[in-house]
Amino acid sequence: MSSGVDYRAFYRDRRVMITGGLGFIGSTVAHQLVELGARVLIVDSLIPEYGGNLFNIAGIEDRVRVNIADVRQSSSMNYLVRNQEVIFNLAGQVSHIDSMQDPYTDLEINCRSQLSILEACRRYNPTVKVVFAGTRQVYGRPESLPVTEQHLVKPTDVNGINKAAGEYYHLVYNEVFGVRACSLRLTNVYGPRQLIKHNRQGFIAWFIRLALEDHEIQIYGDGTQLRDFVFVDDAADAFLRAGADDSSNGKVFNVGGLEPISHRDLVELLVSVAGTGRYRCVDWPPEKKAIDIGDFYTDSSLIHRTLGWRPVTLLGSGLARTLDYYRAHLDHYVPTTASQVAAL
Repeated sequence: MSSGVDYRAFYRDRRVMITGGLGFIGSTVAHQLVELGARVLIVDSLIPEYGGNLFNIAGIEDRVRVNIADVRQSSSMNYLVRNQEVIFNLAGQVSHIDSMQDPYTDLEINCRSQLSILEACRRYNPTVKVVFAGTRQVYGRPESLPVTEQHLVKPTDVNGINKAAGEYYHLVYNEVFGVRACSLRLTNVYGPRQLIKHNRQGFIAWFIRLALEDHEIQIYGDGTQLRDFVFVDDAADAFLRAGADDSSNGKVFNVGGLEPISHRDLVELLVSVAGTGRYRCVDWPPEKKAIDIGDFYTDSSLIHRTLGWRPVTLLGSGLARTLDYYRAHLDHYVPTTASQVAAL
């Protein structure tokens, strides 16, 4: 297993590519890599509805290279993967709601694009290491808690199906073609640089915006459903560990929070930390109830045993850091002009 020093030292002068690198988690990985002395190439399509935001690399823009490209384009991927030593593959469509309304786009981005990246690696850079951003959504409704990596993969929406397929492509290319790859099944990641301009990419980001703007937060049902949350800096550290250590090859790992918390307790904590906002419980909208998975929290002991990772950021501390970030930079994340609002 990599030591705490080794996995961070590993990245000095390494050529590292991040797909979806202008997004929430990808840009956080980029900031950490720059601090470690890596040579970072960010690839992002900057599709407006998704999380890409050039402000996410503020402060490091002169220390990274940015290529605006769509991972669905094989010709672009064939060129961009060459000579990279590690690829953090975070490009994806993450909205469960959008995947149900527009399943073909979700299929293109979360399946076809993964094949484009992996085929490019197989043909033009077979020695690269690829770390895929998977999701706990592949498990669907849990049959037992906490959920381990041995739990049945049984998604409840199109996004979960396509993310599962994307993950399995990586594992097959690892086993059959020797392109070293692994997947991190992320739970509810939150923190600075998350997309908060609309409510279709995870409820915690939207709750944070509502609290910031002193609005009412609506909790579906009675608020007792449980989730675990992982701060984005902790999630980025999991990527760094997985990319530096070959003991991750061919494996999937849960990346979850310190402990589960109910929606009601989460919102009460958020409102308390923010000093603004309020909440009430409301009935479930039918289209959201249909894909809800009930209580969900993960067992992350496998990645701890294998790579030494564990979450370290307490939820209250992470929320405070997130709120401070958006208070300082809100105009870069929330539309202010009529044209921006109309585009949502």
